[in-house]
Amino acid sequence: MKKKFVFKKLKSFGNVRLGKIYTSKGNIDTPAFMPVGTIANVKAMFPENVLQTNSQIILCNTYHLMLRPGEKILKKFGGVHKFMNSKLPILTDSGGYQIWSLAKLKKIEEKGIKFRSHIDGKLLYLTPENCIKFQQDIGSDIIMVLDECIDYNVTKIKAEKSLELTLRWAKRCKKAFKKKKLSIVWYSSRCKI
Repeated sequence: MKKKFVFKKLKSFGNVRLGKIYTSKGNIDTPAFMPVGTIANVKAMFPENVLQTNSQIILCNTYHLMLRPGEKILKKFGGVHKFMNSKLPILTDSGGYQIWSLAKLKKIEEKGIKFRSHIDGKLLYLTPENCIKFQQDIGSDIIMVLDECIDYNVTKIKAEKSLELTLRWAKRCKKAFKKKKLSIVWYSSRCKI
């Protein structure tokens, strides 16, 4: 299945840019407000109510979606869009922040993150590769690389090491993404990526 994804920078104001993202599910003006549908549900709103807000995209969370409803159920429904009855594009984050904030027991290593679910204590393992695969398999329109989130008060050396780990994970995410062979085009007015 081919997916359309194009980003165009429309204007610049110093370090700020105004743009538009074109996806197969709809267009998004940037910057954009994204209602959060953590577990494939924007709380206290029906899908038609979300559309009435003129929102152009919804943010869902990989960590929470993995735990519930889970990949098996999302695939059975035909992906996250059909599961939540949303016609809008969906951005899924990597889950790195939630692991940092919710998992009391976690071990971060080069291969990925071992952690215990905050729901039932089940041992889970999130790698850059399975993070990307999950987001692709549920049909997310914009996916994020796995990142290590750290406390704000760490040393400069710890922050640099965390950044370097996240960059290595990003390379692995990109490689995993390319294996799926989706037709995605990145474009700005200056360069192609």
